[in-house]
Amino acid sequence: MNKKELVARAAGKAGTTEKLTAKVLNAVFESITEALEAGDHVQLIGFGSFKVKERAARLGRNPSNGEQI
Repeated sequence: MNKKELVARAAGKAGTTEKLTAKVLNAVFESITEALEAGDHVQLIGFGSFKVKERAARLGRNPSNGEQI
């Protein structure tokens, strides 16, 4: 399911327009993003949780020639 399909399904369930639903969904995503950028942990009971995790850098390889990148 992509974002457009999610908006359409949510609008149908809520009985609102797709335009309004898209606006609300975008606001939710922006709020989650802002919280994560601020270093906060976002937990939505019954759905999932989001947090930023620091990971060490890794070396990658170009699959066509095996060169490290």
